Amino acid sequence: MFTGIVEEVGVVTAITTEDGGVDARVSVKGPLVVSDAALGDSISVSGVCLTVTGLPGDGTFTADVMPETLRRTALGGLAAGSSVNLERALRADARLGGHIVQGHVDGVGVLRSRTPGPRWDDLVFEVGPDLARYIAEKGSVAVSGVSLTVTQVAQDSFGVSLIPTTLAATTLGGLTPGALVNVEVDVLAKYVERLLQAGEVVR
Repeated sequence: MFTGIVEEVGVVTAITTEDGGVDARVSVKGPLVVSDAALGDSISVSGVCLTVTGLPGDGTFTADVMPETLRRTALGGLAAGSSVNLERALRADARLGGHIVQGHVDGVGVLRSRTPGPRWDDLVFEVGPDLARYIAEKGSVAVSGVSLTVTQVAQDSFGVSLIPTTLAATTLGGLTPGALVNVEVDVLAKYVERLLQAGEVVR
């Protein structure tokens, strides 16, 4: 589990396809997140929970990216040199500074517009109606692993406002319209819907 509070911006050092291109192996430089990492640990890479499979000892880690992950996230568009948001899994004795983020991406959004403010930027992301229905105004959403508060919701989009810290300390500060992002909605919304569906079946 994660909180959506990015610890550092890492850089993809290599990405290679495996098994004819259906899955991949990625190497990421992130000195902070690997400082106490062990094989098998979970690290959020732009919102995607990946398992550490290699620690060369040079400030990088490697992870395998399965076909399902490539289908459901924007990681397939990464290349050597790409910047990614990194966060280690939450410790049980740590503060939950953002919101509960699983690292299980629900879909890919597209940056529709960006409006600069005096000290902040307002961003609008386009998502499918099947995803937008889980997003609520003033609720929480994870965008490429960053915990954000929703400022507006439409049938096929949602908006957020980025404070100076978020602009400076995450990859969201450099996004331009058309950029793809990983979107994870609040897990509570999905479970509420599932329970309601189960209730209808029982009745």
